[in-house]
Amino acid sequence: MRAFCALLCLVALVAHAKHVVQNWDITYVTTNRGLNQTPKRGIGVNGKLPLPVVEAVLGDTLVLNVRNSLDTPTSLHSHGILQRGTNYYDGVAMTTDCSIAPGTNFTYYIKLDQAGTYWIHGHTHEHNFDGLRTPLVIHDPQDPNPVEREFLFAAEDWWPITFQESLAIIMQQHGPGYPYTNPPYTLINGFKDSMVEPLHFEPGKTYKIRLVSMMSLPLWEFVIDDHELLIVEVDGVATKPKAVSVVRLAPGQRVSVLVTAKPSRNLNYQYHMTTFADYLPPIQGVYPQQINSTAIYATGAPVFVPQAIPSEPFDELSIEALEYMPAMTTDRSLFFNATYGFSSDDVPYESFNLVAYESPKVPSMFSALTTGDMSLNSITYGPATNAQVLKYGEVVEMVYWSATRVPHPQHLHGHSFQVIEKGRTDDALGQFRRRVPSKGFSPMMRDTVMVYSGEYVIVRFKADNP
Repeated sequence: MRAFCALLCLVALVAHAKHVVQNWDITYVTTNRGLNQTPKRGIGVNGKLPLPVVEAVLGDTLVLNVRNSLDTPTSLHSHGILQRGTNYYDGVAMTTDCSIAPGTNFTYYIKLDQAGTYWIHGHTHEHNFDGLRTPLVIHDPQDPNPVEREFLFAAEDWWPITFQESLAIIMQQHGPGYPYTNPPYTLINGFKDSMVEPLHFEPGKTYKIRLVSMMSLPLWEFVIDDHELLIVEVDGVATKPKAVSVVRLAPGQRVSVLVTAKPSRNLNYQYHMTTFADYLPPIQGVYPQQINSTAIYATGAPVFVPQAIPSEPFDELSIEALEYMPAMTTDRSLFFNATYGFSSDDVPYESFNLVAYESPKVPSMFSALTTGDMSLNSITYGPATNAQVLKYGEVVEMVYWSATRVPHPQHLHGHSFQVIEKGRTDDALGQFRRRVPSKGFSPMMRDTVMVYSGEYVIVRFKADNP
């Protein structure tokens, strides 16, 4: 009987599967996004910013018909989509493809076999920095947490300078300049703070709120005064429900929460989205920047006044994946030290293990498919790619170590990883070391983890997506 029910569910899913077609002409758009700043040349779709939100259902195929009307190559990465068997659609220039040349077309066919919250962004030349980014929401018809309604909040930082201008400041000879002389402002769902819409709650109803960080650099937090946030999804992976009062997100991360409305209409409540960069001194009106709006129960009702707005780091080590899988046993360990140095031209570089990344001359996937036994030698992919050749099916532990002055969000394409351990790089005695239990606990899985300055993070994944 159980097998019969599973077959019925599968048949129903296939019956509803469809092609979700998006026709995107990637163009330059000169705009200030409604902010009090000089317009700059951004990158949008069909002459507009923000981009349209892409929504689909589990089992659909996303068809992105792309025209590159820029004067430079571009590509699109569906952040968090594993691309099993289709990593030529992953959009990583000179790793999985050659990018889309100016004046040409390309179509991405992306099978959506993962439900959850993701985002699509420009990957070549960091085009996401200049606006080429939008949420991707994949709904599950068999969602274990059915709700009355969903809300989506996607945060992005909009800079008054382009990425190339920012890069020129950061990579000055003899030491980096300070790009925050021209600080960014936070946009929510593509618009400035005064245009953020209220939430409308009905007493006793449960709602899902999807949070997407499309930031380039800052962190941000989400709070609803006097309401519990129940985490049920992190980076597209379902979790056991975890109650918190605040959710913090780093660039690239996504979190979905359930919120159950109060039983009465006596009060309205504010919700807050606070952007900050704790590695910088405060910048008036920018960091921290707080965007506020209202959760409305009744028009004209008084607004609840909190004693304080909570703020705290996101604790991956206390959250469990919904599908039980204990901490994987490691077959191999890799050490990635986030290092800082200078090139022979005295230009500053962030790097791993003192190797500043440079793209190979030939896309890595092409080399892997055409060089025979040489594909097993990491030098085949270029001396400055930091390439690691993995064995299919092995469990890989990665240690991210950051003693530099800025934090680093680390995103792994094609896989989700278990977050196993965190600690401080200067903690010789292990006093601040925290690790998930080895038994009876299912470590949370995600694809983007924040490594703060002076800290390390250990993650594990199975190399099962060649």
